[in-house]
Amino acid sequence: MSSLLEATRGSVTVAGATRTFTLVGAAAPGDAKPLILVFHGSRQTGDKHRAFTGGVFDALAARGALVAYLDGFRGNWNDARRESRFPARLADIDDVGFTRAVIATFASDRRVDPSRVYAVGYSNGGQMVIRLAHEAPDLLAGATVIAATMPAPENFLADQAPRASLPVLLIHGTKDRIVSYRGGTMNWALRTLFKVGGATWSATRTARYFAERNGITTEPVTTRLPKKTMADPTEVERTTYEAEGVPPVVLYTIHRGGHSVPAPSSAPALIGKTSHQIDTADLITQFFDL
Repeated sequence: MSSLLEATRGSVTVAGATRTFTLVGAAAPGDAKPLILVFHGSRQTGDKHRAFTGGVFDALAARGALVAYLDGFRGNWNDARRESRFPARLADIDDVGFTRAVIATFASDRRVDPSRVYAVGYSNGGQMVIRLAHEAPDLLAGATVIAATMPAPENFLADQAPRASLPVLLIHGTKDRIVSYRGGTMNWALRTLFKVGGATWSATRTARYFAERNGITTEPVTTRLPKKTMADPTEVERTTYEAEGVPPVVLYTIHRGGHSVPAPSSAPALIGKTSHQIDTADLITQFFDL
């Protein structure tokens, strides 16, 4: 289990409502640190997600960034899936505005550099990051989407957003029983439990979509990474989309991985295997050059 650094609670007011987050790391005015915004999965809070991942993203704070674990509305984010039915959607919560307000809080005195803000989302939080990448790409220097894929066009609320380029890091397990690596529609039980519906694309199609959105039309390069832990049954494949002068897109496919965040610690076995072959904080550090 990763050690959890000291954290403080913070809040902002958005549309008359108080929204909360947990901040890991410290900064003085003028420090201009990178800011990492972490969006949790369904039925979690920022603190629950921090514990769920063993504090893996805290490593980014230890390396000099500020890390904010944001709290959704009653356990969810108002993402861009048309058929979502959880309270954040029904109440039309302004989570884009929440994101903007958190950034402004730390950018106003240059505690963070507004040109180095990165969003990391898991599951429903990954869907929220997809929404931000379409509706407010000006806020972000990069996006990481874990265990979430693009909504199919008929299920996507932000399909009219103007084209914008961002570096995108995608991580998904092939044995994810909640959000299928192959895409499609959740089964009835999961749709009922999580109050979502509609079809999504596969992880590979999602990666190609973001690559094409960045102007990359060349074929990707796929590499199987060497195993670091022989006792870990997962294996990792990296698929890289690159072209000169535009941001890259990389998909990490976790073979036999579940609905989890690769980290030194393991998520509950109920959601499938957690890969220890890679560390998500390391991938973010390397990909975004933090």
